Amino acid sequence: MATRRFYPRSLRWKAAALVALACCAVAAVIGVLVHRAADRSGERAGRELTAAQVAAAQKEYSLTGVRPAFADLRTTADLPAPLAHGVADLRTPSSFALWYDVKEPNWYWLWAAAPVGDDQVIVVRTDMSAQVRSLQLLDRSMVKAALAALLVVVPAAALVAERMNRRLRHGSRTARRIADGDLDARIGRRGRARDEITDISAAVDAMAAALQARLAAEKRFTADVAHELRTPLMGLVTAAGLLPEDDEAAGLVRTQVLALRVLVEDLLEVSRLDAGAERARVDEVPLGELVAHAAGQAGGGTRLRLEAPAVVPTDPRRVERIVTNLVANAHRHGAPPVEVTVTGARITVRDHGPGFPDDLLAEGPQRFRTGAAERGRGHGLGLTIAVGHAAVLGAGLTFTNAPDGGALATLDLATADPAGPADPPAPDHPAAV
Repeated sequence: MATRRFYPRSLRWKAAALVALACCAVAAVIGVLVHRAADRSGERAGRELTAAQVAAAQKEYSLTGVRPAFADLRTTADLPAPLAHGVADLRTPSSFALWYDVKEPNWYWLWAAAPVGDDQVIVVRTDMSAQVRSLQLLDRSMVKAALAALLVVVPAAALVAERMNRRLRHGSRTARRIADGDLDARIGRRGRARDEITDISAAVDAMAAALQARLAAEKRFTADVAHELRTPLMGLVTAAGLLPEDDEAAGLVRTQVLALRVLVEDLLEVSRLDAGAERARVDEVPLGELVAHAAGQAGGGTRLRLEAPAVVPTDPRRVERIVTNLVANAHRHGAPPVEVTVTGARITVRDHGPGFPDDLLAEGPQRFRTGAAERGRGHGLGLTIAVGHAAVLGAGLTFTNAPDGGALATLDLATADPAGPADPPAPDHPAAV
């Protein structure tokens, strides 16, 4: 949580950064306007003071012929060049020239010169350093005020954005739970806010509810079809058993009836797993013997390797069902040799065929979808059933491809945590993939 709280790319800190940027922009604009206004006001006041002084000095000199103490009497040649040009451009004797002499950082003088006789001018200077220092102090004060405002506004913006950020995180966590299979998860409405986040939350909840209803309808349909087919199928199996043993057509009928029976039994098993009513019957099981028996039931040509097999608390029927389906899947869709290895509480089943298709590796087994054509044909229920039983056991079942080719399925019972009351023994039926 701490990492996410200070994650710089989170919406919370993006909002805080946007507010800080907006505050800086506003402060900069206001600062420039205030600086220019204060600068113009100070310069205007200096010009008015200097103009009043030079006018008073010119009048006193004209009346008394004596230079005032606050003024200076010079010739045009003694004036700075910009001020001399200004005096030369004067049109009337009563007018005066102004020049702002700036040599940063400490020289700020406002000059005024007015002619009082042949080649003589009365000169007045006003020190503008105080006005410049006052302007600099104003700039520093505005910068400090802007920083103080940021220290208040940015945390406040982060706190305001955090509430929205929490709602978004809650929505993302709920969406991930739904994606992981928890279709009962809902975002819900938190608080009284009516905004885009509320609309998205309501849309996600509606989508989850619709998806849950559709999946429930599909599960009910699968279970109902399997149950409805079971009764006529038993009659069909009985009728097939009465056909002549040496008839080729009768043998074909019996084969197809058996395949249909296996499919219906698998559909019933899938419906029970989907309903979540299955519970493990836990017992101490020698894993090596159990896997050897299951691999033998799945078909010949399986290489078994035992590397210190453990005795684990698990449901032997479900483990046997998983191993049988994995081995049968490897024989049907892969290529020999098929290898089964038991290492401690871990079971691996590997073939040397083309490997699992990419969509199975990315999304997991899907019923009635066998993946790539090169892995053969089938109903796609065997691996689905294996995943369902592994979930009941609380064990990890992963599907990968070996680096040197071939599909590799791994059942890890080391961290299995089967829970819930024991279910009654299920009737045995052939394994199918």
